[in-house]
Amino acid sequence: MCLAVPGRVVGIEERDGTPMARVDFGGVAKDVCLVYLPEIEVGEYVIVHVGFAIQRLDEESALATLRLFERIGALDEEFGDAWARAAAEAERAPEKENR
Repeated sequence: MCLAVPGRVVGIEERDGTPMARVDFGGVAKDVCLVYLPEIEVGEYVIVHVGFAIQRLDEESALATLRLFERIGALDEEFGDAWARAAAEAERAPEKENR
């Protein structure tokens, strides 16, 4: 699944002429392109989809969305360890076959 996830901008820099941000998604930080929102400042919240900040978001809405995503497991699915997740799913596969 590929979600648009809210995160807080914790740092901004320019790389090869492209505005980039370090965005914290509830404890997981990723580099994000700000080409669509170059006016964003450190401390603001953005919605990120496939590595691009696509919309500014108020803090209350961002935190509520992050809580919801965490409750339904979407953050782990989006940012968790893909190798560990694949291994866990592979271990469960024989159980499904025996049903």
